[in-house]
Amino acid sequence: MTVLGYVALFIASVVITLAGCTLFTNGIEWLGKRMKVSEGAVGSIFAAVGTTLPETSIPIIAIFFGTGQERTEVGLGAILGAPFMLSTLVLPILAGLLVLYARMGKRAAVFKLEYGEVRVDLQFFLVGYGLAVGCAFISSRPTHYLAAALLIGLYLYYMKLKLSAPSEQEGESGIDPLIFARRSVKPSYWLIGLQGLIGLVGLASGAYLFVTAAKAVAAELEVSPLLLALLIAPLATELPEMSNSFLWLYRRKDRLAIGNVTGAMVFQGTFPVSVGLIGTEWVLAPSALLTMGLALVAVGVSFGQLLWGGHWRPWLLGGSALLYIGYTLYLYGA
Repeated sequence: MTVLGYVALFIASVVITLAGCTLFTNGIEWLGKRMKVSEGAVGSIFAAVGTTLPETSIPIIAIFFGTGQERTEVGLGAILGAPFMLSTLVLPILAGLLVLYARMGKRAAVFKLEYGEVRVDLQFFLVGYGLAVGCAFISSRPTHYLAAALLIGLYLYYMKLKLSAPSEQEGESGIDPLIFARRSVKPSYWLIGLQGLIGLVGLASGAYLFVTAAKAVAAELEVSPLLLALLIAPLATELPEMSNSFLWLYRRKDRLAIGNVTGAMVFQGTFPVSVGLIGTEWVLAPSALLTMGLALVAVGVSFGQLLWGGHWRPWLLGGSALLYIGYTLYLYGA
């Protein structure tokens, strides 16, 4: 394929992703409104789980249906890559975009959040992922099975807390008309579901085209496979979450934007990890343990900001990107 072909593929991936993002975010907001759940639950549960389902299938298929040692490496890489990317890259990018949008005059350079919700998300992630790290130093399989059960139970309890939170008053948070039913003031569940499903397919398709183009370009430039796995593949799998959050942040719907990311972190730090604990020996290489440790450090610093000052400072939140950059340089020199 020519350079123009790669460029066209990248453009197509962006267009499809943005179209899918628009359909999905609009549909998921209406689902939350019809079910009378809070914005925090919409972002942390509905949007987060919906956008993580495609990438969650990768470790499940690799571990339980793959063959050879490679299946374990692929599965564990998919499990551990998502929390690392979300905590050290996606949240810092959101902080940078907040500042950028402010300088463009689109909004103020301050997150408008219910920080109590954010603290809950970060606490659940720290507990769940911390348990997973501890299991890496214990070779007992029964202990791993017990930890997996605890992680699944932890996420179910998290869902219960989120879904039981009181909904906002009618009209408190404006929602555009459902794209598939613009004249309806109360669109049906099946239209909402159809629009959300098509949007989710668009997000997954856009991410697939993106990683296909990126791999081809990386091969042409003779980029290291290790750097490809670190920088390009995880970026593509997290593209749905990033796209949704970027759009919501631009529209000043910060609870949805941040909840989509922190909710995805809770899910990725519990359910896929439980798959790894059950389906593998959970023997992690030092580089894999390092990604887990860096994710915990990044989230710990974000959580510490809330305990110390009660809110996030964009410049300090963006500082977690240094962990991602440092790890990239470490792998490049290894």
